[in-house]
This record gives sequence, C-alpha cells and structure tokens, in this order.
Amino acid sequence: MASASSRPSHRRSLRKRRALVVTAAAVAAGVGAGVLVMNAGASPADLSHQVLPAKDGWAASGAGTTGGTKADAAHTFTVSTRAQLVKALGAQTDTTPRIIKVKGTIDANTDGAGKKLTCADYASGTGYSLPAYLKAFDPSTYGRKAPSGTQENARKAAAERQKKNIVFRVPSNTTMVGVPGTKAGIKGGSLQVQNVRNVIVRNLTFAATEDCFPQWDPTDGSSGEWNSAYDSVTLRGASNVWADHNTFTDSPTFDKSLKTYFGRKYQIHDGALDITNGSDLVTVERNLFSHHDKTMLIGSSDTDSKGKLRVTIHHNVWKGIVQRAPLARIGQVHLYNNVYDTTTLNGYAPRYSIDSRAKAQVVAERNVWRIPAGAKPAKLLSGDGTGSLAGTGNVVNGTATDLVAAYNAANSKKLRTTVNWTPTLTAGLETSVKNLLTDLTTTAGAGTLT
Repeated sequence: MASASSRPSHRRSLRKRRALVVTAAAVAAGVGAGVLVMNAGASPADLSHQVLPAKDGWAASGAGTTGGTKADAAHTFTVSTRAQLVKALGAQTDTTPRIIKVKGTIDANTDGAGKKLTCADYASGTGYSLPAYLKAFDPSTYGRKAPSGTQENARKAAAERQKKNIVFRVPSNTTMVGVPGTKAGIKGGSLQVQNVRNVIVRNLTFAATEDCFPQWDPTDGSSGEWNSAYDSVTLRGASNVWADHNTFTDSPTFDKSLKTYFGRKYQIHDGALDITNGSDLVTVERNLFSHHDKTMLIGSSDTDSKGKLRVTIHHNVWKGIVQRAPLARIGQVHLYNNVYDTTTLNGYAPRYSIDSRAKAQVVAERNVWRIPAGAKPAKLLSGDGTGSLAGTGNVVNGTATDLVAAYNAANSKKLRTTVNWTPTLTAGLETSVKNLLTDLTTTAGAGTLT
C-alpha cells in the first residue's frame, strides 16, 4: 500500500505489556494521561482498576479513558444474573464512577426471577406469528412496499418487549469486566453505549445476540432483506471507549442454519461491535471476532458526524468474518497488527475485510491475512471510490502484499492511496509481524486475561 507516516512511540511485546506493573507514583501522575494505572493498593491482576495505557489509540486522547476506576465500594458490583446487571448499571444519567464485575454467563433472555424467556414469550398476546407475517407480506401478493398493518404492528409490539429485556444501557464512567476463570459474558444481550463517555469493556464473551423478530424490507437491495435490530455492543454518540480482550460470536446459531423466506436469509444477527452516530475516540484491541457477517460498522451513514469517528483497531483476530472488519465512513481509522483468518468459515463466505468509503481516512499497516489457496488479495478490500486507504507492511499468506494496488488493478472505483492525517497514538505497534498469528491466537479474546 502507499505509505502513511506512523511510528510507534512505544514498542512493547505482548508479553511485556501484559506484565506491566505501575507504581503508586504513576497512579498519581498518570490518570489524566490515560496510562495503564491501578488504584493505590490494587494488585497487578485487578483488571477492574486498569485503565487505557498512554498513546494506546484514539481513546487515549485528552484525559484518556479511565472508566469506573475511581468507583467507591458502594458502586463496585459483582453480578451473575440479568437482574443484578440491570441494578448495577442503574440510570444512564447517573455518571458516578462504577465497576461492574461479571461473574459467569448472564442470559439476557430471562425475567426478573431468572426464568428463561423465548421468542414465543415475547410474542404472546401481541397477535404476532411468523406464518401470519409471511402470508401477509409475501411479495408475490403484497408487492414490494414497506410492510404495514396488523401483522407489522404486532411484530413491532413483540420486538419492543424483547428490546426492553435484552438491551443494557451503560452510563458514563463505567468499567465492565469479566471475572477471570468464570467464562464471563452476556448471552443474547445487546450492550448499548449511547451519548455517554469514558467506558471500558473487558474480558467478556458476547454470544448469540439474536433478534426474534426481524423486519422484512422489500426495498433493501434488488431482492429485499430481512433486517435485525441488535448489535452485541453498539456505540452511538459515545466517546472515549476502550473495548479490550472480548470475544464476539454468533455461537451456537450460525448463519448457515438460518431459514430462507422470500428468497432471502431470515437474518437474526446484526453487528458485533458497531461505532456510529458521531462516536469518537475509540480503541478496540485484542478482541476475537468469530464467524459473523456484518461485524463492525464505523459511521451509520455517509452523512454521519464529520470530525469524529476516530477509531483505533489493533491486535484483534477476525476469524471466519464475511465483511465489515471494519466498514469505515468519514472518520480517521487506524488498523495495525490485526490478524484476519478466512480459512475457517463454518458456513460463512467472506466478501471482504476492510471497506473505506464516504471519504474515510484509513491507515492499515502491518496486518496479517491467512486466505485459502487460490483466493485473491484484491478481494480483501472494498470501497466506493471516495475512501482512502494507506499503510505498509501488510502480509498475506506470509508474503508482503500491496493490497491497495491489487484492489485498484481489479476495480473501477479506486481506493485513494493518501490520507489527511498521521497516526501518533500507536502504543504497542509491532514492526515485525512474523509471530503475530501465533501470539494473538493465545492472547486475544475473552478468557486470556488472568
């Protein structure tokens, strides 16, 4: 790719960085700068009191990202059920620093007493049924117009019930962290970080985020689409957010098992981690994104907020991903030291890895791809002819590859090769990627922090 000037100010190996211990003096001096610090008296293994290291991506800008590290005892919670999580989160308007330690797997589709809820429970009493919905809006009889009427109203009512149960709204100054060794995570839930700032999400598995009531849109594309509503984690108008060592997966229900109606897959999954609506100053690192279609969207539309959407994505593993790793619009996005593995698909067919459009300014450097024999590097990128993608040192199947040159040679809508900014918040950028695949296999994702 065309070069973009970016040099790491710190070159720590993964092992050195994970073993970092900071003194009490650094705590006093470094909180405002966003360095990795702990409350006085906290042990190095106290994940809940660690904050984003200095220069570690866009979320280290300004005062940095400290989450709920200043929480007092009254605002430090350990939760194992949905009801406990809701209580610990409190009101979204309450900005008091809080730490929420998730112990074990919380099933979002449960009621206040812990009883399992099904799609049928949400639909009960609304009048909705999928057979009736399919009959009402079959394009062969209803035509290609937006659904409206009794069944669509019933679908909306059922969907609203599920939304109230599975969407968890995170307030400002919050750290959510999985307790090591407990398989911590949220099953079937959607973490919403909206119009808040200073949030940390670590060491959690987000699985089976499913919409019971996808909406049919006959005008979406040439053949229509089933659209679902919930991302596992969604950032909307949020700033200073650090997502670290999490796992995102569709498991146990993968797209290959979904049925087809009206000629289109009945899609119950939306995004894994979407960053939209003017969100800004976000660092996404050492996560595992596994077997998912529309994985990460940066910018909700071509007219999302200019001057924002500044995101750093580094040391993540993308395995069996179809597309949007990420799809970037408008913002300044830096991707470095990520691993993309398209050789294990589990029924998913990859389209592309990185999409730069709507004048996005993307720097992608020193990333590693594993692709099947015969696959073409030109298909790893996408764009609309207005986006830029710069960067060097990217490797495909062990060979240094100019991905932009390969893409531009095969497509009429070219990716631009220069950007209007220079990354400086590049802590941990590794110039050698020889061992990156091996290292990240054991150090990215939930459960690898101890």
